[in-house]
Amino acid sequence: MSEIVLVRHTETEWSLTGRHTGRSDIPLTEDGRAAARGLAARLADRRFAVVVTSPLSRASESARLAGLDATVEPDLVEWDYGEYEGLTTPQIRAGRPAWSLWRDGCPGGEDPAAVGERVDRVIARVLAALTSDGDAAIVAHGHVLRVFGARWCELDPAAGARLRLDPGTVSVLGWERETAVIWRWNTS
Repeated sequence: MSEIVLVRHTETEWSLTGRHTGRSDIPLTEDGRAAARGLAARLADRRFAVVVTSPLSRASESARLAGLDATVEPDLVEWDYGEYEGLTTPQIRAGRPAWSLWRDGCPGGEDPAAVGERVDRVIARVLAALTSDGDAAIVAHGHVLRVFGARWCELDPAAGARLRLDPGTVSVLGWERETAVIWRWNTS
């Protein structure tokens, strides 16, 4: 059976400093570009029938450097952090001590349910396009891919809080019999 391979984009200046990077189109660092080229060897043994990427350059460039010919999927854009774009969690919590992205979402941006709706549309489109001849590659961002993992397992989008995902990592989703499962997560 085909598998879904999730690839988180590689390093940016903002991922290095823990800044919430949603819709800002922050480029990869030179180390990020090198890491993306390194992903090519990890993905070389797979045949992909479907390859989609976020429209943001840090994801699409990661895909290209990894040797993937991806189609842009607008619903894979990162979580909209609204007023919290570019801030770190400690900066946000200075004004909202109990804030949790996974519970509260962001003022002027999205909440977990909204991200989950986008991800559900991507999952449906990818599954409809899959053939028995190959896997699917999804190249996107940390939080949207964490929601993807949760929704793949039919969990609430907020369950993505339990799925740490580092830049430049690969995760694999598939099935055990007819049940959607996570085969591997956050591997480098």
